[in-house]
Amino acid sequence: MQTMLEEMRRLTAHAENRPTETGIPGILMVKGEIPEHKLGAVYEPMVNLILDGSKTLTIAGQDYYYDPASYFVISIDVPATGMVQQAGPDRPYIGVSLSLDPARVAALLLDLPPQSYQEGQSGGYSVCRMTPELLGAWLRMLQLMERPQDIPALAPAYEREILYRVLQGPQGWMLRDIAAPNSALSRIRLAIRWVREHYAEAVEVEKLAALTSMSVSAFHRHFKAVTAMSPIQFQKRIRLLQARQLLISQSGNASSVAYSVGYESASQFTREYARFFGQPPARDASLIRESIRPAA
Repeated sequence: MQTMLEEMRRLTAHAENRPTETGIPGILMVKGEIPEHKLGAVYEPMVNLILDGSKTLTIAGQDYYYDPASYFVISIDVPATGMVQQAGPDRPYIGVSLSLDPARVAALLLDLPPQSYQEGQSGGYSVCRMTPELLGAWLRMLQLMERPQDIPALAPAYEREILYRVLQGPQGWMLRDIAAPNSALSRIRLAIRWVREHYAEAVEVEKLAALTSMSVSAFHRHFKAVTAMSPIQFQKRIRLLQARQLLISQSGNASSVAYSVGYESASQFTREYARFFGQPPARDASLIRESIRPAA
């Protein structure tokens, strides 16, 4: 697999330290130092592969570490913080990702035999061990950057192969669930979408349960199983991530930002912000602005 990784690093050498278009639909790449505040975000469904270096995502207080020997699958929108580690002084971090489209997964599943649900399968994200077959599919996909005329014809086929290899992996059931409209995971995704779009509003669990066609108790159980958070905790993390971006990009004070993201108490916001990010809001935003200020 090392030879394939070396070729993929060459192909992505022109990536920047932000999500960079590859010219291939659904495929992004990134390379180099990435500020920690840029990694604090709501991550959308994707397969994320590390070509060099490593990455740690923290979701619901749990750290998920992965490197070129593994890959990360996210099947829901989930708030997370993270950091990347360079492989060495002359070996920057490199990562690529494929956005997950439930419709494409569903089309692939039509050509595969049904697979029974196994007890104990839950959660909306996981680290999985890389295989030569999956890495080979990724290599063929990235090689299209040097043959852009082949992208319309071959990218869908290579995406299908990547999805197939993930489906065959230990967390393949997650892809099956996002493509099944009546699965618990798909229904929880409806509630997650509502919370993302209305994060500044009060969460009404009864309303979310009705949206997912579940009882309140079943909704709580499935939401926690998928996200490792309660709906209130999930919303709180989204509010805090949004507040941080506002504090960095705007001149408003912490109190005004707190109210704009849905907090009714500025002191509660300050406590929860400091607990989540390790610094009070004003100091955290000041440190980040200082770190990204261009040198004179």
